[in-house]
Amino acid sequence: MSRPPAPAGAPPTRDWCATAFVVWEGRILLHHHAKLQRWLPPGGHVELDELPDDAAVREVLEETGVHVELLGERAIDAPGPRQLLRPRGIQLEGIAPGHEHVDLIYFARPVAPYDGALPRAEDDPSLGWFDADALARLELDAEMRAWCDLALRETAAS
Repeated sequence: MSRPPAPAGAPPTRDWCATAFVVWEGRILLHHHAKLQRWLPPGGHVELDELPDDAAVREVLEETGVHVELLGERAIDAPGPRQLLRPRGIQLEGIAPGHEHVDLIYFARPVAPYDGALPRAEDDPSLGWFDADALARLELDAEMRAWCDLALRETAAS
């Protein structure tokens, strides 16, 4: 849940968010966000008492209907505290004056077996899988294009 912006002159309020670039068969899952009028991967706020890894998986399921597993590594493989997955990136996004999001960016893939179905596409006709050629035709800003290129490149072998 998003908090209101900080009063003028105060430090900004910040929310933690988790975003997942889901890749399947050389395609990335994106939706056209109606409010922001731009193409985005699934993602949203990390809820109170929720782990970022779980938030990323939940957001993909809620927004697309696709069950996913996150890709990446954990710092160590040893007994002890639970190791969370390292996000592929972390960025600070200015949302409104006095309010920012700390966004943990993950790469993910659908849980196998998967046939490409998008259960939420009936509710969101702008939801779809986009290969490199289709991405080149979308109006993406430089940041989104860079993330899509990186996700396709790094997940090609997985």
